[in-house]
Amino acid sequence: QVQLVESGGGLVQAGGSLRLSCAASGRTIRNSAMGWFRQAPGKEREFVAGVNWSGSSTYYADSVKGRFTISRHSAKNTVYLQMNSLKPEDTAVYYCATRDGAPSQAMGVYDYWGQGTQVTVSS
Repeated sequence: QVQLVESGGGLVQAGGSLRLSCAASGRTIRNSAMGWFRQAPGKEREFVAGVNWSGSSTYYADSVKGRFTISRHSAKNTVYLQMNSLKPEDTAVYYCATRDGAPSQAMGVYDYWGQGTQVTVSS
């Protein structure tokens, strides 16, 4: 069993930055892929970014490529999402998730999810 807790969300002006953290407990996520997803009001949850177990491979949605960076700190059992040049359309609840195997854009293959953290970007 893995528990994931996201933090770092908040209210920021357009063009600003936030860093989200996802701390895992229960068991190590050292050998697991991690993903960040988001869900805006009235919309489906969507993939944002993913990272493989070693951190050597990262994946991004086109909408965030060049602005967001996913990274992981194995010793801290934590994954981060650095978000720069934020836009109002980035407003959403952001979730982290983990799965054994390679990162995926498909929500259904992830085994554990956090409760989410709200990010609001004002114009």
